Parts: sequence; structure tokens; C-alpha cells
Amino acid sequence: MVFAFVGQSFFSDVLAAPKGKEWRQHRGGPELRGLASGKLGTKLKLSWTFETGDFLKSSAVVNEGRVFIGSDSGKLHAIDLASGKEIWHFKTEMAIEAAPLLVGDAVYVGSTDGFLYALEAKNGKLLWKYETGAEIIGAANHAFRPKAKDDVIVVGSYDNYVHCVDAKKGKVLWKFETNNYVNGVPTILEGDKVVFGGCDAVLYLVGLEDGKLVRSVEVEAPIAASVAVADGIGYVGHFDNAVMAFDLQTGDVVWTYRAKNFPYYSSPAVTNKFTLIGGRDKGLHCIDRVTGKGTWRFAARGRIDSSPVVCGDKVVFGTMDGKLHMLSLKDGKEVVSYEIGESISSTPCVVDGKIIVGCEDGKVYAFETNPK
Repeated sequence: MVFAFVGQSFFSDVLAAPKGKEWRQHRGGPELRGLASGKLGTKLKLSWTFETGDFLKSSAVVNEGRVFIGSDSGKLHAIDLASGKEIWHFKTEMAIEAAPLLVGDAVYVGSTDGFLYALEAKNGKLLWKYETGAEIIGAANHAFRPKAKDDVIVVGSYDNYVHCVDAKKGKVLWKFETNNYVNGVPTILEGDKVVFGGCDAVLYLVGLEDGKLVRSVEVEAPIAASVAVADGIGYVGHFDNAVMAFDLQTGDVVWTYRAKNFPYYSSPAVTNKFTLIGGRDKGLHCIDRVTGKGTWRFAARGRIDSSPVVCGDKVVFGTMDGKLHMLSLKDGKEVVSYEIGESISSTPCVVDGKIIVGCEDGKVYAFETNPK
């Protein structure tokens, strides 16, 4: 099998990365490839910390100089990027583990209270809330239905459904039922399909327009993470200690990567050449995107549940032993690290040479990589 992307330049990576000084959604874009624009320096200087409470698993998003992140206290916080001061917060009934989603002037976030909330980004005013049947753990995604020509929000829930909701009104348009929890973020494929895996060990391809099943693929084990998509291929790790690539047009397995006998909770980052993913074997794995063979492995001191983000020639991620790492994408050599001290399971947000990451000590940490 020959893929068109083999001979491409990094141009497709540039298209997949968010533009300018923004990181409006988890993993950077609707295909969840974990790519950031711009460049990172070689230092990690702590700019500020923000206290959210006792625990934090949510990941940050950024737009127009504001950081948005959930917390175990049930609050969604809007924080000034420059100063680290709170602008506003909105309280839900239970913990927010999901990353927020920014679309236009609204911010959308799911809570473990089972509701998806839509708020005004400037002031936190509630626009609407939509009730699912159980906790929402993963972030929502945004899409535009090509036939109906409407903006929609797609989110998974522990009620075993993926929900498609009108972005302006909060009304359900369709629901797709699986046989177990949906942890990850639904991925948007080619603007008209939704891709996701679940704890029922099935990879699903569903029509964005109507929520009808297009294709399902039996996977070897439950999937807790999100599927990254590039050039019609889906990449995901699972609980049977493997990372797999699937041809989403046919459902065929392109390759299977196995290293050590540990599961994957991390979601992959996908560049033009590589698939990068953290493992519970304490390794950050760089896999050749075409062949599925390992290129390099970085050995950390703790498990890696944090999903890596690639920015230019560097990759950033956190570890459960409390370190933020920056590596060379080329060879996996460490450029710099910062000892926070408590477990980092959230995904870093990379924007304009800055890194914002949540830590399980309940704090948000902002770093400058090009300090003056």
C-alpha cells in the first residue's frame, strides 16, 4: 500500500496547525493531530501559576490573550495570558476534566455532571446547557455540516453515546450509541465524518450529517484516548499495549506498533513523518508514520498519560513524575525539562512560544521558552 503523504513536504503539517496566537481546541485542530504553529525556544522560564483547587486534569485552550481551563472544583476559569490573573469563572455542579473548546465568541465545555455548557467567552455568561446521560470526560469538537450548513458541537459521554448538538441552540441533532463509555474526543474527518473509539474496543466512523454508521472496526482492546487523523489514516493507542494505524476508507489495519507490555492512555501527535505517543512504560515513542517502526524512544522517570504536542522541531509533554519535557523531534534528545513535582496528565497548550499546562496539584503553569 502506497500513501500520497510519503513524498510531501511539511506543508500539510502547517495547514493542520492552529494559526497565530491561538490554541482554540484540544490537540490544536479538528483532526486532533497535536500540532502547534510557530517556534519554541530552548528554555523553560516560569511566568506564572494559577491556583484552581486541589486537583486538575483538564487541559488549557487559548485565544485573544485568554487561557480557558476546567478544574476539579467544577469551575471553568478564564485567565489573562499575560498576568495569570483570573478574568471570570463559571461553576458547574461537578468536576471539569475535559478541555474547553473555543468557537467564535463562545466557549463549550463538558462536565462530569453530565452537561455540555455553552458560555460567552468574554464574560462566562451561560448561553445554554445540554444534558447527556452521564459524565463527559473528553473535550468536544466543532464542525460544519455540509448539507444542513450549520455549526455543530460533537461530544462523547459515559452514557455510551456520541452527541451532535446545534452550536447556537444546544439542541440535539443526532446521537450515536456505542456499547460502552466514550472517553476521547470525536475527530472530524474530511469535514463530513466523525471518528472515535470507545471502551467497547471498536473504532467507529459515523456520518457528520445524520449520525449514521459508515464503518466500524474491531480493535484489540478498549480505547481511552482520541484518534488522530491525517490523510485518511487514523492513529490511536489502546489498552492491549499497542499503537495502531487504520485506513479509514477500508477499515484495514495499516500497521501495529508494540514496544513494551504497557497500555496507552495518551493520544498521538501526527506529523508528516512521525506518530508520537506517550506510554505507561514511561516512554515517549516516535514511530515512523508509514512503516510503523520505532524511530526513537525517550525514557522518562514516570508514566506518560499526557498527550504530546509538536511545535516545529520540538515535542512537549508532561509525565506522572511531575516533569514537563521538551525534546528534539529529530532524535528524541532532551532539550530542557522543568520539575513541577506533581503528576501531569493533561495535554500542554503551545502558543506563541509559550507553554501552558495543568498539573494534578491543582495549579496551571505558564512557561516562556524565549525569555528576554
